[in-house]
Amino acid sequence: MKKVLAMVLALCLMLAVGSAFAEDTITLKIAHIGPLTGPAALYGVATSRGCQIAIDEINAADGKYKIELIDQDDQHNPEISKNAYQEAKKQGAQMIVGTTTSDPCIAVGEDAYADRMFMLTPSASSVKVTAGKDNVYQMCFTDPAQGVTAANYIADNSLGSKIAIITNVSDPYSTGIRDAFLDTAEERGLEIVSETEFNEGDADFTVQVNDAKNAGADLVFLPIYYGPASMIIQTSKNIGFEPRFFGVDGMDGILAIPEFDVSLAEGVMLLCPFAASSPDELTQKFVKAYEAKFNDTPIQFAADSYDCVYALVAAAEKAGITSDMSAKDCCEKLIAAMQELEYTGLTGTSTWDASGAVTKQPKVYIIKDGAYAEP
Repeated sequence: MKKVLAMVLALCLMLAVGSAFAEDTITLKIAHIGPLTGPAALYGVATSRGCQIAIDEINAADGKYKIELIDQDDQHNPEISKNAYQEAKKQGAQMIVGTTTSDPCIAVGEDAYADRMFMLTPSASSVKVTAGKDNVYQMCFTDPAQGVTAANYIADNSLGSKIAIITNVSDPYSTGIRDAFLDTAEERGLEIVSETEFNEGDADFTVQVNDAKNAGADLVFLPIYYGPASMIIQTSKNIGFEPRFFGVDGMDGILAIPEFDVSLAEGVMLLCPFAASSPDELTQKFVKAYEAKFNDTPIQFAADSYDCVYALVAAAEKAGITSDMSAKDCCEKLIAAMQELEYTGLTGTSTWDASGAVTKQPKVYIIKDGAYAEP
């Protein structure tokens, strides 16, 4: 009888401890929305993986929070992204890391604003992403910030005397950076000798590259993503045109393009808040975990989404978010908490104001021997 009583008491104790643990542990349901397939999959896969590394760390720590990830593919398509958002909402998402790219983020942001679902995008940097939506925040620096930084850096370091610009006119990310670049270039006295454009899906850049060459450009500014950038660099090589190329964070990933000759990118400069080669302790911990889990080297987009998860958890703690709160209740609390938060992570130290834009300085890297290095 004593033995049975002891077993019952032990079981009761275990249940009590388990119950206390359950009460103390807060589960957050975070959705990630990005292009896991399609033309921008390199970015979306990276943001998904960055989320997963952060969530693995948080869940393994057995601390106050457990994270459930709801991962949705938007194929870099605004309409599909809206469907992905609805699915995430149906699965009980309380907040969103996403979307990864600007056009889908603008589309989803409209629905999330109406529903009062908080969004922290890792990499959608257009000012249109946050415009008129108090619930949409950015982890990456904005398009105008990139354009201004690029023009000032080129001027300060005398990188080019005759500058060509090639823009994806169908992409607000690209045109937003270009416009800010042009304004600052004029202020700094930079000479723009060629301005050409292309549309999403174009694969022949002969006209644009020849225009830059014939204008005598010694630097080509590329406010575009890595795919067309790689084709422009290849086309330049084919016609014997060898300017300096200067890009933006959308070019991060160019070294991972299958069958791209990375030697062509030697000397390319770009804005990017993260480099896997950095000796920083936090960076190397992240890179080691990422490579072990995915057998791949993380790019900036993975680091941005990793920071998004940790920033959301920090804001959730500050706001007193609990497991049973609706997305709407979480939203108002997170908006207030984010404006009081200072978060330091892989991509630098970030603060936010009521606009949702992050205050964080872009960094410049140069590609040397197939890796990022400081200029």
